[in-house]
Amino acid sequence: MTASRNAAYPVNECFINRWSPRAFDGSAMPPADLNILFEALRWAPSSNNLQPWHILFAHRGTAPFETFLSAIAERNQRWAKNASVLIYLLSNRMQPAAEKPVPSKAHAFDAGAGWAHLALQASMMGYATHAIGGFDEAAARAALKVPEDYHINVAIAVGRQISKSILPEDLQARELPSSRKPIEEFTREGIFS
Repeated sequence: MTASRNAAYPVNECFINRWSPRAFDGSAMPPADLNILFEALRWAPSSNNLQPWHILFAHRGTAPFETFLSAIAERNQRWAKNASVLIYLLSNRMQPAAEKPVPSKAHAFDAGAGWAHLALQASMMGYATHAIGGFDEAAARAALKVPEDYHINVAIAVGRQISKSILPEDLQARELPSSRKPIEEFTREGIFS
């Protein structure tokens, strides 16, 4: 790893080694491996143990994969097309209540915890993941028939990393692990101001 990926405190290497490349080799991902990623997500913490996440996925080379890809912004399609699997991570905006469901304040937060579990498990298995915020939510909702009660949090590309030389030239320069802000920049004991 680069110098920018050195931890200031002794965290497990899985946190430092995980990053989000764009260069995927397009190889098939065995369903059993994908299920291990989903199992890791399954064990993420969630508010009131509601587990509001819902996953839609498609393997490369299938008609659903092309549908999943079509809602992703063109600038991201250039590299996401080589992922082994595309995933849309949804979360239920509503939570059960005594009389009728009520809006959930934590659905996206909980789905984010699930994404972190999935990404770390993938990294430990030698897979790379890249969350994609650049997608057309309305197009994805229509194409994937997502009910209005569900929020589409993010698309995720999963696959084996390959040389950045397969990427368009403008993306090759960006194909490296990013640095992180020091904790002093985002933590403060006591009140905010």
